[in-house]
Amino acid sequence: MAHAMVLNQSRLGELLIHRKLISTTQLEQALAQQHSCQKPLGELLVEMNFVSSEQLERVLAEQNFRKSGFWIID
Repeated sequence: MAHAMVLNQSRLGELLIHRKLISTTQLEQALAQQHSCQKPLGELLVEMNFVSSEQLERVLAEQNFRKSGFWIID
């Protein structure tokens, strides 16, 4: 059953894992890569073919809503 909740600033990786778009292992791989190349995490996840650009755009929009304090239905 869906429920409404407000989450404070959620990190991109946490949202992607929550949405079952990536695994914890994939996030760790992308974060390790990010450390060496200094690219935005979302860009790396798309380059690594872990998510599509459309999936990333949807989750970034959700992240923006959550940071703004809007109600999100999970």
